[in-house]
Amino acid sequence: MEVSHRLKSIPPYVFAEMDKKRLAAIASGVDVINLGIGDPDQPTPRHIVDAMHEALEKPINHHYPPFGGTKEYKTAACAWMKKRFGVDVDPATEITSMIGTKEGLHNTIMAFVDKGDINIIPDPAYPVYRTSTILAGGEPYFMPLTPANNFIPDLDAIPEAVLKKAKLLMFNYPNNPTGAVADLAFFEKAVAFCKKHNILLCHDQAYSEMTYDGFKAPSILQVKGAKDIAIELHSLSKSYNMTGWRIGFAVGNAEAIAAIAKIKSNIDTDIFRAIQFAAIAGFEGPTDHIQFCNSLYVERRDLAVERLNQLGWNLKPIKGTFYIWLPTPAGMSSADFSTVMLEKAGIVVPPGTAYGPHGEGFVRIALSVDKARLAEAFDRMAKHSITYDMAKSTV
Repeated sequence: MEVSHRLKSIPPYVFAEMDKKRLAAIASGVDVINLGIGDPDQPTPRHIVDAMHEALEKPINHHYPPFGGTKEYKTAACAWMKKRFGVDVDPATEITSMIGTKEGLHNTIMAFVDKGDINIIPDPAYPVYRTSTILAGGEPYFMPLTPANNFIPDLDAIPEAVLKKAKLLMFNYPNNPTGAVADLAFFEKAVAFCKKHNILLCHDQAYSEMTYDGFKAPSILQVKGAKDIAIELHSLSKSYNMTGWRIGFAVGNAEAIAAIAKIKSNIDTDIFRAIQFAAIAGFEGPTDHIQFCNSLYVERRDLAVERLNQLGWNLKPIKGTFYIWLPTPAGMSSADFSTVMLEKAGIVVPPGTAYGPHGEGFVRIALSVDKARLAEAFDRMAKHSITYDMAKSTV
């Protein structure tokens, strides 16, 4: 049996490979602290779970859902966009449901990228940006995100030859994996840039509600004329602690939304209706859980910054997501440092190269465990002399 060339062209999914290493360490008796996958540790809010129970009791919800989402779900999502961002979205033409942003990203790429086309993506970035582009037969062009540019891409540095072949430009803020945030001024520049070059702009907005210190993440659709060229992908996974429920939506340019919906309708049969009604309860219900979780992430962030700086790093607090983009010690690769963390301290962190070539020299820490467990991780690092100044010979 031989698999397809497209499957051979992509690497194993990083988090699946990490989980194999984690399970192997556990099997050998290691008490593993998993700071790898960004999965909120708090439960889904009670009012959402209750709405799911109620929806399950209704036989109509046991049948196939409508393609693109129920009318009720789309209307509620559009109302949320209006309330949260002041953006008007037509529920009939400018929105489609998604099984989270991961699926939305893949379907967007499949809808617009052909063999030989270029997708302009951040580097580092969520791995799906790159792998789905390759699966579509396209070529990823990497926009470097570095500390020097505050992890914001330099659009003006993209070569003209690339722009002539580009069909898509993707980014996400608040950013995974760097924790960086972007303001509306950058979005305005990005919209104007994509209009000039006739490139569809896709903003992955999976972390819109995970922001701190007074910062509120803007929507790309707040930019005047953005719907002419842009779409935005939203997910309930992180903000509503619903990672396992798999639900989100895409909004924006009607032509692009229709194309994504066409791809999706040929691949799956949409989201279980009961989950859609649970999501409506999330959109319309209380938001105190968001403030509660964000306060937890701030406490963990502040602990991480304090303890890691004591170990020799020079970190500043992130304003979005729950990720710390940690530089590796001088002379140590991302893969080597990730190995040291697991083998010496029993701590799982993904190497930065899992997110792209410019991820070299970093690992990502997810603040998705409680403060006591997080403190234990830093205690282990101190115990095993895992510091920013450690020598490469410790590998």
